[in-house]
Amino acid sequence: MSYHNPYTPPRKSATFDDYTLAEIRRAAATGIYDIRGAGTKRKVPHFDDLLFLGASISRYPLEGYREKCDTTVVLGSRFAKKPIMLKTPITIAGMSFGALSGNAKEALGRGATIAGTSTTTGDGGMTDEERGHSQTLVYQYLPSRYGMNPKDLRRADAIEVVVGQGAKPGGGGMLLGQKISDRVANMRNLPKGIDQRSACRHPDWTGPDDLEIKIMELREITDWEKPIYVKVGGARPYYDTALAVKAGADVVVLDGMQGGTAATQDVFIENVGMPTLACIRPAVQALQDLGMHRKVQLIVSGGIRSGADVAKALALGADAVAIGTAALVAIGDNDPRWEEEYQKLGTTAGAYDDWHEGKDPAGITTQDPELAKRLDPVAAGRRLANYLKVMTLEAQTIARACGKNHLHNLEPEDLVALTIEASAMAQVPLAGTNWIPGKGGF
Repeated sequence: MSYHNPYTPPRKSATFDDYTLAEIRRAAATGIYDIRGAGTKRKVPHFDDLLFLGASISRYPLEGYREKCDTTVVLGSRFAKKPIMLKTPITIAGMSFGALSGNAKEALGRGATIAGTSTTTGDGGMTDEERGHSQTLVYQYLPSRYGMNPKDLRRADAIEVVVGQGAKPGGGGMLLGQKISDRVANMRNLPKGIDQRSACRHPDWTGPDDLEIKIMELREITDWEKPIYVKVGGARPYYDTALAVKAGADVVVLDGMQGGTAATQDVFIENVGMPTLACIRPAVQALQDLGMHRKVQLIVSGGIRSGADVAKALALGADAVAIGTAALVAIGDNDPRWEEEYQKLGTTAGAYDDWHEGKDPAGITTQDPELAKRLDPVAAGRRLANYLKVMTLEAQTIARACGKNHLHNLEPEDLVALTIEASAMAQVPLAGTNWIPGKGGF
């Protein structure tokens, strides 16, 4: 005979929580896996788990109104005849025309130009509007080869060879048929309205030796003018960074699992790759072991949201960062003004991630011309520029408080960790101690 204790409320399983139960029922009913955009939603150690040690007596701070704190960065100085010079180390990550509307791509270019930084094409090729409104444009060279041609390689200011992405290292992207308009289909040489899935690896190489050959080909096509980036997902950052450098990269872009995507399997986003925080120090160590730290620049992306995140990434050894999801929010993504329409789609502002369906009320992740009209690229560009300005000022404020006259002078010694996990990943002491897990101390 069973007995229920009336004083104890029913207890749900931590393993089989409401979301997990709903996913089991959805899979059982449909027989297909879930596809969505954005990045991981699970909580992992991140920049919030680090704190800066501001100056006092043992360190001398800079006076903000009198002493300069430089924010400029040069990318691609290793081999390129024309390295990129930016006013801020915050760049815009690759997001394609196709995944994003034309107005959204234009807004990203406008905002980056006002702020004195670069933006990136993403998969699917280069539009004239994007090139026209981007003072500094990085052209992504992906396994799909969508839209790739020598003319646009030469029109770009840098070339980013994409090997992996943080949300799906080892996997290819998706673009569903409802977003493949006439123009997208023409640019990508695809049939209109038919789902496509990008290749997960480049068709003409199988290892780092082939990557070296490909980088040399790109240099020859562009007369050695353009910096060549290599982008990798955060999986094996030490070896991937070392091999990219040995293959001849000017810049390594490292994307952690908090990096977003337009569309891929939810199980991929949540279970493949490593947190951004765990990726930086191994990559920096590889550069240091090769004597190439600061000679080959490191750009870190995946979950960068504020000037504090920027400062922490640079303190751990990065030269610059890239933002994607945050840039979309800045230009109007997931804006509460569209809450009623988000609810009609079965979601809410701040949680909308069905970017692949092409129904974005904000007009950003869509190819629907009526929805796309909702985004004013001029006003959205100004919002992005404002956001980039604030992030830069925040990073400067922290650097000055630590006594540094350049953001690149921030260092691990300026940081402590709040958790053992963050301490181990960032290789900085646990707050109040000089202990780093695995490295001794007390």
